Amino acid sequence: MLQLPKPMHPLISLADNCQMNAGAEMLDHPFFLNFYKISYKYSSTGRIGYGQGYYDFNEGGMMFTAPNQLIYADPGAKYSGYTLMFHPDFIMNYPLGRTIKKYGFFSYETNEALHLSEREKKVILGLFGNIGEELNTSIDEISQDVLVSYLEVLLNYSNRFYKRQFITRKAVNNDVLARIEQLLEAYFDDAKALTNGLPTVEYLASQVNLSPRYLSDMLRALTGQNSQQLIHEKLIEKAKEKLSSTDLSVSEIAYELGFEHPQSFSKLFKTKTQLSPLEYRHSFN
Repeated sequence: MLQLPKPMHPLISLADNCQMNAGAEMLDHPFFLNFYKISYKYSSTGRIGYGQGYYDFNEGGMMFTAPNQLIYADPGAKYSGYTLMFHPDFIMNYPLGRTIKKYGFFSYETNEALHLSEREKKVILGLFGNIGEELNTSIDEISQDVLVSYLEVLLNYSNRFYKRQFITRKAVNNDVLARIEQLLEAYFDDAKALTNGLPTVEYLASQVNLSPRYLSDMLRALTGQNSQQLIHEKLIEKAKEKLSSTDLSVSEIAYELGFEHPQSFSKLFKTKTQLSPLEYRHSFN
């Protein structure tokens, strides 16, 4: 589809983005890929904006796509850089085949790309260069071991650089955190939990226009808690308020907070506080 040269290896390929030459008619609809794709792209059109400012680096960005994700392409976009593609079968018999799912950035959205500093860019391009050099040598029984090792190093560096990005975007991310706290406060105060059930990570992510995985990783970097833990913290806070200031039964409080079964509420409360709801109420009194 992209009119690229035939790959040197049937399960892994490194392509120069400048060689991609798909017509607009090929990219005017979304499509699925059955392999992992890691792209480093940069555009000569200027800085990359974020919100009301330019919070990101302008040395290019990286996108990570897992198999069977829906992909949209911009037929008019012109990018330089490289794209690494590898099939799940390539890493199946290696530990990476089991651990690759821990790299949450494969589930991020396009607007959550990894933006690189100049130093980070050199590291990533160096690894792409090593992979390309290995692919251009004669394939032998060690080639796959070497390539998988490079893949792991590439993913670990990407993970490190994403953690840096959460820090450099701290001002913006703190605004998101404040918005999340407001959303949770309003959700319980407006009795949405009574009609809609417990707030979900997906609900919060949709309200702040982020992917669920990116939101959780961002919150973990900011607070040490992921989205689900933050929801639970707010739940316990509201439960304590109701237990200490109302005469509602434990079951009534559970239903008001969105629990379908009071037992689930009691179990979560005790896990988080080391006390049952009734024990908390009695100790407070």
